[in-house]
Amino acid sequence: MHVNCDNSGMTSRFKIAPSILSADFARLGDEVKTVIHAGADWIHFDVMDNHYVPNLTFGPMICQALKPHAKTAAGVAVPIDVHLMISPVDALAASFAEAGADLISFHPDASGHVHRSIQAIKSKGVKAGLVFNPAEPLDVLEWTIDEIDLILIMSVNPGFGGQSFIDSALRKIEHVRKLIDASGRDIRLEVDGGIKAENIRRVADAGADTFVAGSAIFGKPDYKAVIDQMRVALG
Repeated sequence: MHVNCDNSGMTSRFKIAPSILSADFARLGDEVKTVIHAGADWIHFDVMDNHYVPNLTFGPMICQALKPHAKTAAGVAVPIDVHLMISPVDALAASFAEAGADLISFHPDASGHVHRSIQAIKSKGVKAGLVFNPAEPLDVLEWTIDEIDLILIMSVNPGFGGQSFIDSALRKIEHVRKLIDASGRDIRLEVDGGIKAENIRRVADAGADTFVAGSAIFGKPDYKAVIDQMRVALG
């Protein structure tokens, strides 16, 4: 069983999850340590296969290598949040679970059997989530919301960092928040794409509680200053 996804010492209901897609690949271990010391709650790990999306990023071995670095100065483990942009899902999901992932999310259209993929992830003691692209419907949630721990709304098209936030995602976030509240379950509502200090409050007001930011953090000289700005905006 991996670590709980609400770290002791992190009291805010809002979680900031920097995406290492925008980090310096030549020094990933140091980048993970630095961004955690700057205040990151989770480490977001974007997995792309040059098939489901036109890009190729990290495999399970990188996740396993970074796992020892994903902790605070006090030694508290920081969750590794794996977003699979791959097809098929199941074999690599199992490999990431074994490599130390704490949450694994996948796109429903990339799985032949969504419920089975969710159960396969959870059988490894890992939290499971579903990801929805900007133009993708949410119908599958009617049949899976009682099984999942996280819903990730893409506010850009998946595949590359540095894109601009798609405003229609706000309506989708509002809708998903209503579904989560109606379910009565403790499900994280995460948003990925174009998140900055300037718009994070709008996204939170729509119902999100977890925010992925890549270039907005790693593209700046002072990670802590950016994360602090985001926390001030969140209130």
